Amino acid sequence: MRPLLIVNPRSSGGKTGRLFDEMLTPIRRILGDVDIVRTERPRHAVDLAREAALGGRETVVAVGGDGSISEVVNGLMQARDRGATGTRLGIVGAGTGSDLCKTLKLTRRLDSFCTAIANGHTRRLDVGRLSYETRDGQRADAFFVNVLSAGMSGVVVSLVNESSRVLGNTLAYSLASLRGLVRSRVGRVRCVTTLRGERREEEISTRMVGICNGRFFGAGMQLAPMAKLDDGVFDVIDLGAAPHIRFAAVSTGMYTGSHIRHPDVRHFQCDSIELTLLNRDVEQSFFLDVDGEPLGKLPIRVTLEPKAIEVLAPGD
Repeated sequence: MRPLLIVNPRSSGGKTGRLFDEMLTPIRRILGDVDIVRTERPRHAVDLAREAALGGRETVVAVGGDGSISEVVNGLMQARDRGATGTRLGIVGAGTGSDLCKTLKLTRRLDSFCTAIANGHTRRLDVGRLSYETRDGQRADAFFVNVLSAGMSGVVVSLVNESSRVLGNTLAYSLASLRGLVRSRVGRVRCVTTLRGERREEEISTRMVGICNGRFFGAGMQLAPMAKLDDGVFDVIDLGAAPHIRFAAVSTGMYTGSHIRHPDVRHFQCDSIELTLLNRDVEQSFFLDVDGEPLGKLPIRVTLEPKAIEVLAPGD
């Protein structure tokens, strides 16, 4: 059966849609005949991937950014919950951040993405199962494969999605980060975690907390340099509650991973976590960033699904 390419034409500010016809020749030269479907609305890739997996498709390829990849993962996980476990994920990175590609060591070239798919080498990745609150107060469920964060990052990703990327993806994130820092507020968060059956509860004060399966987010920032996609744990990074100027200095260190050594920053591991915002007056500055998409807000519950997705990528 031919691979199915799920193309998000709006990824990378619409660049993917404008250039995809030109991409088809090298794609077909390496992968052969492929089936193509384009997304038409937000979360459409979830439905397309789920139905493809339930229909027995062996390979589904996400063509887009981290949000597009995450939507395809959500569809594959929904199908997995219904017994369809045989579909592999392929990636053609074409988005603003492409942070998961960095962790997977997928070179950002079209021929490299296609060669990784054609070679057939796979890795099994952990996936986070998420229960959260939508912005209008409804409960919802989703999955993530890279990084879920709450606080300033949720404001930043909303600003990035609203902005023009004509000056480049990294600059778009940098400018949004400055604006997000000004809007950020300190949240008091009840944090309940488990690790191999041991439970811990505490209250933390923070401008941002990340639950990391992968290393990178925000177009190349190393939020969790130690994270591995298949080690059976989340690496949680609490960036602390420093005043704005000191917090800016701490967060700038994420480009090199040096923030981990800052005394304001805490790191711990878990395989499940619950976060509840106690000072709800700051919730408009405490949204979620889920694999690069502004999906909702606290409270959340996250559990780890070990080695749940098979992805076509080089070995670690």
